[in-house]
Amino acid sequence: MTRSPGHSVLAVGVAELDGWVRARTAHYDASFVSADPAFAHAHITLLAPWLADPTRADLDVVARIAAETPAFDTVLGRIETFPDGVIHLRADPDRPLRHLTRALTAAFPRCPPYGGEFGDVVPHVTLDRVSDGITPETVAADLAGVLPVRLRVDRIDLQWWENDNCHVRESWKLH
Repeated sequence: MTRSPGHSVLAVGVAELDGWVRARTAHYDASFVSADPAFAHAHITLLAPWLADPTRADLDVVARIAAETPAFDTVLGRIETFPDGVIHLRADPDRPLRHLTRALTAAFPRCPPYGGEFGDVVPHVTLDRVSDGITPETVAADLAGVLPVRLRVDRIDLQWWENDNCHVRESWKLH
């Protein structure tokens, strides 16, 4: 098993899908299953990787952005696949999530989303990856009784992802 040095993620949790994503996480690497009840395995990444050791001033910037952002609703119902085989759910509408990512990226330009690997960052929940026996259709069948998920986005969590040490470090309510 490859050990992770750990990284932080500013994310929006999706409680309705957490059991399913938690099980898929355990299937691939149980060391990333969190014992922290506040930790959302199913989440929409706003900004990652973020700062490993944020200062109080950095945390205050995230708090300000959260306080200036009204809570909003979105729906997760459309299963899609990225070119690299990641099966995911897109948020619709996604404009408020894109706004949050842009605001966080502007505040922390040294932390581009996904390390700057992708041009257009699509707000999504990662579900699985295409492989033998795993297709968008099999994932859709597994989630047929759950989808669509109507999500009230009302907070940002600062998650820490590390083998045997996944937890929420901080959480901020949206306005």
